[in-house]
Amino acid sequence: MADQKKTAEGDRTRALRHLRELIAALDRRVPHVERVGEVDIARAATALKKKALQRLAKLESETDESALN
Repeated sequence: MADQKKTAEGDRTRALRHLRELIAALDRRVPHVERVGEVDIARAATALKKKALQRLAKLESETDESALN
């Protein structure tokens, strides 16, 4: 049981790190409006960042709740 808890915590920590890296990469991205399809790409990047931020908040709240127990 303890091994499963450690594995779950490790998975959550890894997911948090990857989400933060994704968000940082999306923030660094510079749109190139002269390129064909760039508007669609920028919209998709914005939507992806929004979903990543939501997932990050959910995982962080789960981490906070498990720390209280």
